[in-house]
Amino acid sequence: MATIIGFHAVNEALRARRPLDRVHIAKGAAGSRITQILNQCRDNKVPVRYEERDWLDKAAGGGVHQGIVAMGADRRYAELEDAVKGARLVVLLDGIEDPHNLGAIMRSAHAAGAGAIVIPERRAAGLTPTAVKSAAGAIEYLPVVRTGNINRALEALKEMGFWIYGLDERGPDNYDTIAYATPTALVIGAEGKGLHEQVKKHCDFLVRIPLEGNLASLNASVAAGIAMFEWKRRYGSAGASEPRGSARA
Repeated sequence: MATIIGFHAVNEALRARRPLDRVHIAKGAAGSRITQILNQCRDNKVPVRYEERDWLDKAAGGGVHQGIVAMGADRRYAELEDAVKGARLVVLLDGIEDPHNLGAIMRSAHAAGAGAIVIPERRAAGLTPTAVKSAAGAIEYLPVVRTGNINRALEALKEMGFWIYGLDERGPDNYDTIAYATPTALVIGAEGKGLHEQVKKHCDFLVRIPLEGNLASLNASVAAGIAMFEWKRRYGSAGASEPRGSARA
């Protein structure tokens, strides 16, 4: 059973009519947010229970629940081929381990118009309550694919016509000057480690975000947001063609 914590995550789960067994609210909690949750629970016929804060703390596993915890069916991962059908942008995460970063990237990916997000099964954050809360409801609308091998997922995407762009601090091209061919697959590396070498070899292009100052890299979710919204700015509402002179090896 999945645990959903925090106002935004529970609110979007109710709005999306995700099957929920019950919603738990802290005793004494009040205000417009609580009223909104109660109204949606009534409309969706979801039972509400009032609990002590200690109970909610335990149910949330230490996460910041804002006095609201929902219990429902586990969020199922999507199949790659089904999830990316018709997508013009797909985001792949190469070993993001921080669930806060995963949730933040999911939120930005949905807002930027991505059709799906792909994460590894091992050595990476999954759809934990913290990740779901950080996604602020995006989980209800953005298909998430969990793959045993990112490289194989990239190969499959290439076969489906996607062009692969890896975000790498040593990439030869700037993220804001390169022409993106669509459909586009954007690969984000792990915090502090970047892309694995084999993943880099599967990329058609490696792009960097030029930085000022003394820091070598950005937080993974910040870097992902910058790159995704540059893609959206130029290609989010209109078709893009293959970059001139580009060719796959």
